[in-house]
Amino acid sequence: MPEQPQPFDDGRAIDHTGAGAGTDLAMDEGASLEKTPGGPEGTGPDRKARSLWSDAWRDLRRNPVFIVSGLIIVFLVVISIWPSLIASGNPLDCDLSKAQEGSQPGHPFGFNGQGCDVYTRTVYGARTSVTVGVLATLGVALLGSVLGGLAGFFGGAWDAVLSRITDVFFAIPVILGGLVLLSVVTSNTVWPVIGFMVLLGWPQISRIARGSVITVKQNDYVHAARALGASNSRMLLRHITPNAVAPVIVVATIALGTYIALEATLSYLGVGLKPPTVSWGIDISSASQYIRNAPHMLLWPSGALAITVLAFIMLGDAVRDALDPKLR
Repeated sequence: MPEQPQPFDDGRAIDHTGAGAGTDLAMDEGASLEKTPGGPEGTGPDRKARSLWSDAWRDLRRNPVFIVSGLIIVFLVVISIWPSLIASGNPLDCDLSKAQEGSQPGHPFGFNGQGCDVYTRTVYGARTSVTVGVLATLGVALLGSVLGGLAGFFGGAWDAVLSRITDVFFAIPVILGGLVLLSVVTSNTVWPVIGFMVLLGWPQISRIARGSVITVKQNDYVHAARALGASNSRMLLRHITPNAVAPVIVVATIALGTYIALEATLSYLGVGLKPPTVSWGIDISSASQYIRNAPHMLLWPSGALAITVLAFIMLGDAVRDALDPKLR
């Protein structure tokens, strides 16, 4: 008579041949791993798959450079929107009798050459600089990403023509181009300066986006989507763009500080923003001739400009370190 399977304490029976035992135990262990909250990372129904963005955000929260630069940028954005929170005066109210005077009660930064409060003008100047930097960066990132992404995805004649156009724009010196193009503009608004930055800034983002798209479209999941009949628009929006946008974000974040400095440089040279617009570049230009007699006129707007540019560059470096898998 064949042997009967011997039951375990919990009522299960395993055949003595060993094959059934291995199968049953494997199934039981697999089920227990799914039900155990403390199983291996990334397993179980309650664990979410980790992505590049979640890993990057986790690293950024632990990076003191990101925290410090982020706090400075948040402060700049707040005072750009509501400068009256920390400055109650009018930046255009001037008193010539107080011209070039130093710090006084209620006027901690002193007065400029026309008797305007330097503190109030420094606070209100943040609005212009941040506005120009943010809008120029958005325009450059959008135009460069679209043109470079399409060139990298389709290739061929489109890629060749765009590459030659990019080379032409790269050959134009930025400062010289600004002196030539903006010298004929009479508008006192920020839009000519923003348009000039977009016109000469998109080639850099375009090349970054083109190279990133060319790299991503070689991956297996893109070939699989194409084999399954996905359209070009679906592959670009669903598979390529989310995985190719990280380098563009890094370069754009660093470039934002560069555009703020470029606006100040053009305004200093007299071809950027023009009075009565309140700008750090305009104040630095007007204070440069009084640097020996009243250095405070130059110190505060130039210090605010330097801190702002440094904050955005530090933020870009932190984002780059978080999004680059090779630096982990």
